[in-house]
Amino acid sequence: MSEFEWTGAIGLPFHDGKPLAGWRVLVPRGGPWGDGVAAALRARGATPIVAPMINFAPTDDQPALEAALAKLAGGGFDWVTVTSATTVDVLASYGAVIPASTKVAAVGETTAAALVAAGYHADIVPSEDNSARGLLEEWEAATEGEKGLRVLALRSAIAKQVLSIGLARIGHHVEAVVAYRTIGVPVAAKVIDDVRAGNVHAVLVTSGSVAEQVQQQLGPIPESILVAAIGPQTQRDAAQIGLRVDVIARERSAESLIDALVEAATARA
Repeated sequence: MSEFEWTGAIGLPFHDGKPLAGWRVLVPRGGPWGDGVAAALRARGATPIVAPMINFAPTDDQPALEAALAKLAGGGFDWVTVTSATTVDVLASYGAVIPASTKVAAVGETTAAALVAAGYHADIVPSEDNSARGLLEEWEAATEGEKGLRVLALRSAIAKQVLSIGLARIGHHVEAVVAYRTIGVPVAAKVIDDVRAGNVHAVLVTSGSVAEQVQQQLGPIPESILVAAIGPQTQRDAAQIGLRVDVIARERSAESLIDALVEAATARA
């Protein structure tokens, strides 16, 4: 099966210009991201169901984060790595200063866009794999093989330390600091009932933490419902907890995820 091939559910009407007409799509995140995805889905004919399944809470070690940000503002790091738009929100909420002398590595285009919107900049964005692993693979080429760099690695409490460990292994001085915690949010009983009854046509999965909540709160997902993951790493995370994935976005972005959904709908039509 190709990454966009799917034959699970009964046919839905297909209308030119509205490839997702008739589709009810579960959007597992709220806020600006969820609003933007919901609007994009509506533009393609779908009915989005915005049901946030995760939220973000302050780090358990606020003094460590504050100390790291003070060191950052003082020019104590050559690089800072930012692996999510949520990390950008944390930087902005603290009024964090990134000096011109400190370069910024963003894990992907979405994170880079969030940095720019918040008044920061991004010097490295992976060209292929928008993930911590992809950033690590391109690091040496992007930094021209320079060694001994002082790197602040900001991360979620549950994130795998792929980047910080990898950078330390190739000779950099890495300070890994937890910027925030990810917590599960219970969804409404109506959402659970609709999923279990097959009244939802697709579920978007945007991270390993979302995959965990989807499986815990809604699983097992009926075969008739398409499960779309935002990228290969999210698919792998989902597989580890037993969540089936039918469609994988080519890039780790909301646009690519919706495009994958549209391709699936188009193929079935």
